[in-house]
Amino acid sequence: MGQLDGKVAFITGAARGQGRSHALTLAREGADIIAVDLCAQAGSVPYPMATPDDLAETVKEVEALDRRIIAGQADIRDLAALKTAVDHGVAELGRLDIVLANAGISSMAPTLEMDEAMWDEMIDINLTGQWKTIKAAVPHIVEGGRGGSVVITSSLAAITTNENIAHYTAAKHGLIGLMRVLAKELAPHNIRVNTLHPTTVATPMILNEPTYKLFRPDLENPTYDDFAVAARTLNKLPIVAVEAQDISNAVLYLVSDSGRYITGITHVIDAGGQV
Repeated sequence: MGQLDGKVAFITGAARGQGRSHALTLAREGADIIAVDLCAQAGSVPYPMATPDDLAETVKEVEALDRRIIAGQADIRDLAALKTAVDHGVAELGRLDIVLANAGISSMAPTLEMDEAMWDEMIDINLTGQWKTIKAAVPHIVEGGRGGSVVITSSLAAITTNENIAHYTAAKHGLIGLMRVLAKELAPHNIRVNTLHPTTVATPMILNEPTYKLFRPDLENPTYDDFAVAARTLNKLPIVAVEAQDISNAVLYLVSDSGRYITGITHVIDAGGQV
């Protein structure tokens, strides 16, 4: 018996990284999955983003767990595409119980030097896209009448931050306000809403040269080892970055009966970074 037997979860950014990890973790606990990902390159993002092959691998790994998955490409900036994906998934799988607004991007530039396109794309994806995800999906949970859970991926950057990510930080702060309003609005439907705030996570969004440069601007061509020196200063525990599975474990707690009375909180996974 799994903790999520019979339930269905909708996950954005599911092609790789935290999204894939969440899909596999929930599937191991008995959930069926509706998964979407952009599977293309966003214009302001300096690292390679997920591909259709990555999403196909998520499908393969979920199906290997003997769970059903309905997956497709969708841009979370496109409300109509999100609604089509969720509606199709619910029609195939019969219900919706969990929404993980996980998709997001990272880019970096000094605040007064970044151009409008970089700022706008960050807000459109990392803030407005999360609202569109919830708007497209949560009505299915309400209609089901069984209650459910929404988890929005924010960041430690909404609590303690660094230079050169004002747009990212603003978006992640905005998600806290969105979560707190939704937690009140959806409570009468027994739908819980929380945000996650990870420190650096060992995924392709972090493990790339532009991010190494963000952490080590003093070096011309910083390596992973250079990044590791700086990243360790964020954490009191002796690690460089947490694993995606660590974040998925927190997700499982928040969406399962173990967290049935947890709503309206900022759930931090920071390896002691705030201590």
